[in-house]
Amino acid sequence: MNEVLFNLSLGGINVVVTAWKIVGYLGTLMFAGRWVVQFIATRAAGRPVMPRAFWYMSVVGSVMLLCYFTMGKSDSVGVLSNLFPAFTGAYNLWMDMKMRRNPELHPAAKL
Repeated sequence: MNEVLFNLSLGGINVVVTAWKIVGYLGTLMFAGRWVVQFIATRAAGRPVMPRAFWYMSVVGSVMLLCYFTMGKSDSVGVLSNLFPAFTGAYNLWMDMKMRRNPELHPAAKL
């Protein structure tokens, strides 16, 4: 997947695109796009909220970036910078699913 798919020339800058780079680009878009989803949900609710889609996008984006940095680039810095967000996103997604199945477990329910 490291063979060159195509080259882009953008104002004198040459960008080499491989299949792994596409995985990296999509992972970056997914990971960054989660904030757009959170912003839209917060505006709609009129208060800060973290929709479930935010956590899905966190996990998917982190895993895609982990794949890119592990298999496409062999970059330990990239792996370390995406390992913790992948774990945190998966944990928060699991907690969100757990709370929605059993709303009485939610801390606010005890107030």
